Amino acid sequence: MTLSTNVWNPADHRDPDDDQLRLECGVFGVYGVAEASAVAALGLHALQHRGQEACGIATFDGERFHTERHVGRVGDAFTGQDLVERLPGKAAIGHTRYSTAGGSAFRNVQPMFADLEAGGVALAHNGNLTNFHTLRDRLVSDGAIFQSTSDSEVILHLLARSRKARFVDRFIDAISQIEGGYALIALTNKKLIGVRDPLGIRPLVLGDLAGKPVLASETCALDM
Repeated sequence: MTLSTNVWNPADHRDPDDDQLRLECGVFGVYGVAEASAVAALGLHALQHRGQEACGIATFDGERFHTERHVGRVGDAFTGQDLVERLPGKAAIGHTRYSTAGGSAFRNVQPMFADLEAGGVALAHNGNLTNFHTLRDRLVSDGAIFQSTSDSEVILHLLARSRKARFVDRFIDAISQIEGGYALIALTNKKLIGVRDPLGIRPLVLGDLAGKPVLASETCALDM
């Protein structure tokens, strides 16, 4: 697997006297490969240091989405010969959670999934939206019902309320409304979409697996 982009690493720009342990969520996505859930599990295992509280994988098999979310580590949740049977498909995204906004409740475990008018979408998000409360209050006042306390769910609601026809345009519409540092990967029934904040505060790298795209929080997840 070869890396096709470079990534700005916040660790290179921190105060050398700041020795606080810095862990963030890890995100991973792959599209068009056989046994995508097994590939995603390997990628998440490489990103385990970014979050040990919970993990999840979502796949699309050409007809249906499949999701599994668990409290605990990747190696405990996504092993066994039946993994590909439980999560079939050639496209998958995954997430390792280190709770920041929203806390560690199970309802905040990702990937999150929503059945929108435009089709299903699964979302894995790393980062913090600094205008989360403003957006959430506005959405709630407009009638939105939230199932979690995570700022990630705001993005799903913005996608749902966009008037754009194409999913990519819906993402552009939604992302234009959020502020902060973020990296997210979304899976629709037709596309794998990666988004990084304009300043690259949260890392996201693009790689290649046998000619198929792979997205991940760090290059270590591309060494397969």
